[in-house]
Amino acid sequence: MLSRRDLLSKAAVLAGAGAAGTRRMRAQGGHIKPSVLISMLPPELSYLDRFKLAVDIGFRHMEVRTVDDDSEARQINDAAGKAGLRIHSVMNMRHWKHPLSSPDSQDVDLSLEGMQASLRQAELYGADAVLLVPAVVRDDTPYEQAWERSQQQIRKLIPEAEKQNVIIAIEEVWNKFLLTPRDFVQYVDEFNHPLIKAYFDVGNVVHYGVPQHWIRALGKRIIKVHLKDYSRADGFVGLGDGEVNWPEIRKALSEIGYTGEATVELRGGDRKYLTDVYQRVERLLGLARA
Repeated sequence: MLSRRDLLSKAAVLAGAGAAGTRRMRAQGGHIKPSVLISMLPPELSYLDRFKLAVDIGFRHMEVRTVDDDSEARQINDAAGKAGLRIHSVMNMRHWKHPLSSPDSQDVDLSLEGMQASLRQAELYGADAVLLVPAVVRDDTPYEQAWERSQQQIRKLIPEAEKQNVIIAIEEVWNKFLLTPRDFVQYVDEFNHPLIKAYFDVGNVVHYGVPQHWIRALGKRIIKVHLKDYSRADGFVGLGDGEVNWPEIRKALSEIGYTGEATVELRGGDRKYLTDVYQRVERLLGLARA
């Protein structure tokens, strides 16, 4: 049992974390911010040249992936600072191969290590969130066990998230898990913690749901957004070329008051391609270039 002093101290930490997150959102302004995933930028260029290209096109915000070496993370951070590109989120990279829901303890340990590195690198960048795919349903992992195992492990990560003051942002993907907005809402809410939020991918639910309904259901739980488009006939396609109802997406995001980053998660390409992507984001989300 915690003493009264411990409980008051814990409450202060949580209140500070929530207030810090609110301050970040207010400081970033009142409109959705176009963001690019680092893997979309030309890999043959240096980090600095890649990031300068992104800024020149119009992207001022970027999501990066966890790297194996913290020294590389420092290089990325330095280059982003010189280019004037804000790193707002880190995509954890171990959750597919080594899911937190695995019955194999070695898998789980590797997954936890990957998340700890992601949180540490997020703090270095000044990013406010780490993307986490929480579980993968498979032959050795039924849905209920995926739920229970992953929540148990995520709770172990909360003290590190509090230390770094970084949100763990749960994303819905094609992992046979969190298949309805009701499940997604319940999963996040069961943590009852200000640093556990939702990362919503617009394109990922088109095959079995309606994205704008999910946005309205998740509401203020959404801390980050991924932009993709999807066609049941052709799979993932260019923004505006699929079945996503972008006017309804824009309306739903406005209704919940979302003013965070919207990160494009598509294949990479050259300047011409990336410029077209940026212009599509502006058009589809009704944004004025800032």
